[in-house]
Formats: sequence, structure tokens, C-alpha cells
Amino acid sequence: MIQYNLQQKFFLLLLALVTLAFIYILLPYSGAIFWGVVLAILFSSLHRRILRETKHKPTLAALITLLLIIVMVILPLSLITASLVKQAAAVYEMINSGQINFGAYFLSIMKALPQWMVNLLERFELTDLASLQQKLSEGAAQVSQTVARQAIAIGSKTFDFLVGLFVMLYLLFFLLRDGQSLATRIKHAFPLGSKYKQRLFNNFTTVIRATVKGNVLVAMAQGALGGLIFWFLGVEGPLLWAVVMAFLSLLPAVGAAIVWAPVAIYFLVTGAIWQGVVLIAFGVIVIGLVDNVLRPLLVGKDTKMPDYLVLLSTIGGMALFGLNGFVIGPVIAALFLACWDLFVSTEEFQLH
Repeated sequence: MIQYNLQQKFFLLLLALVTLAFIYILLPYSGAIFWGVVLAILFSSLHRRILRETKHKPTLAALITLLLIIVMVILPLSLITASLVKQAAAVYEMINSGQINFGAYFLSIMKALPQWMVNLLERFELTDLASLQQKLSEGAAQVSQTVARQAIAIGSKTFDFLVGLFVMLYLLFFLLRDGQSLATRIKHAFPLGSKYKQRLFNNFTTVIRATVKGNVLVAMAQGALGGLIFWFLGVEGPLLWAVVMAFLSLLPAVGAAIVWAPVAIYFLVTGAIWQGVVLIAFGVIVIGLVDNVLRPLLVGKDTKMPDYLVLLSTIGGMALFGLNGFVIGPVIAALFLACWDLFVSTEEFQLH
């Protein structure tokens, strides 16, 4: 067992304190730092290719890679966000003006339902239109207040967002340029054998690449397909619903069906049979196929995690860390499995 003298103990305490203080300083921009690291890992292979093409000029290669990331990722996201805000505002105005009337939709559904289902809903007091309209009005008022508060918050936090974006891009440049040497230093600092460190670090980078690329590609595909079928069927705000479906697609197994399934049911009970049948067929066969085929290939195969663990870690991660959790959750789960696998399979870690 290692014995430390007073000087060594004091230094270890000082090291722990300054490390915690440094982490505390970085907390306000933890999201920007996190996504800077994630993007550096995702585009590391592209950067290495550009580095070879530029005859190993690290600064030039990092700058070219950064510009490509801005063109391929940042600008498209900015354009989609601007269009989304515009369409969300239009849908919100239609709700306020009465063009979208939930009371009328409710009446249409009630008229189309069979009597036994109406009786069942009456038993649970779910057929009172006046009560429903009051609840919807109260909900609309709350939504209005929330939207107003969020609009003010977004306006007041624009500067913080721009600073965070600058921090992410600035850090990303240096991670691309100096990432290899920084990773080597971090590995060297870990008090583990080289083969264990290599295994854990490889697992970490593999899970990040698989989770982000896999989940984002699945979400983009499902969102685009869902928005396309909504546009074809004449549903209001197809871009808005496409983004909602893309976001929900980050949750394995359930995902986009949370959006398209209620719309399909509404079509069926209101007499729009062919629209409902088309939406159900498209949702199950096309949108569902994307989730059932692409996600296991892109996420589960590389992470070597079962689907149920990917689902639980994704939901848990998003509950704790917000949107960042769809990456953080599976990474923690994969590292948990890797650490326990090392503990069980390695002789020197066993207790005798």
C-alpha cells in the first residue's frame, strides 16, 4: 500500500481543490465545451484527412476543418431554427385567431366515435365540452404567458448564446489542432495501466461517435419523412412537426410515433379514411423502418449495448442533462459496462 508523507498529502489536497475550482469556473459554458469536444471527436477523421492534404500544417488543417463544420452543421441548423420559429409563430397565431379550433376537433371526434366508447368517456367525465374548452382556454393562457416569458428570455440571452457559440468554435479549433497531444497527456495522467486506459478511451470515443452520428441521422431521417408526409396530407406546420418528430426520435422505440399516431387516429375518426390509412402505413413501414433498421446498425452495433440499455440511458440522460443527455447517458452506460467488464475479466482487480 502506498504511504504519503505530509507534503504529498497537502499537494494532493491542493490538486483536488484547484481541479474542483477550475471545473466550477467552466460550468457556465459547460454545454459549449461539451459540444466542442463532441464535434472534435466526430470530425477527427476528416481533420486527419485534411491534415494529410495540407502536408501536415496543423493550424491550416484545423482552420479548414472548422470552416467546413460551420458550413455543414452550424449554418443549416441556424436556417432550420429561423424557419421553425417563423412557422411556430404562424401556428400560434392560428390558434389564437380560431383558425385552429380544438373544440371543433373534439366535437368531430365525438360524433365519429361509437356509442360504447362515448359511454366509456362519459364515465370518466371526458365528454364535457364546456369543461374541456375552459381547460383549453386556461392552457392557452398559460402557453401565452410561457411564450412571452421565453421570448423575453431568448432576447436577454442572445449575447450569452453568441458567447457560448464563440467559446465552442474557439475551443473546437484548438482541439482539432492540438487534440492528439492533449489526449496523450490526459491518458498519461490517468493512474491505470496503458492497456486499460486505451480500452476505456477507445470505448469513450466510439460511443460518442456512434451515439451522435447514429441518433442524429435517425432523427433527421424520421423528422424529414414525417414532415414530408404531413405536408402531403395537408397538416398545418409540417416543418414544426418535422422538428418535433426529429427531437422525439432521439428516444428509441417510441420516438416520432408520439406525433404521427394521434394525427392518424384523428384522420380516421373524422372520416378522412385514406389520409389516416396512408399516415399509419407510412409511419409504420417507412418511419418505423428507419428506427428499427438504422438505429441498431448505427448505435447498438458500435456501442455493443442492447437496445433496452440504449433507451434507458438516453431517457435518463435527457432527464438529468437536457438535450446533452442523449450523448451523456449512453456514454456513461457504455463506460459503466466497460469498467465492470475490466473488473470482472482482469486478474489484478480481483479480491482474494
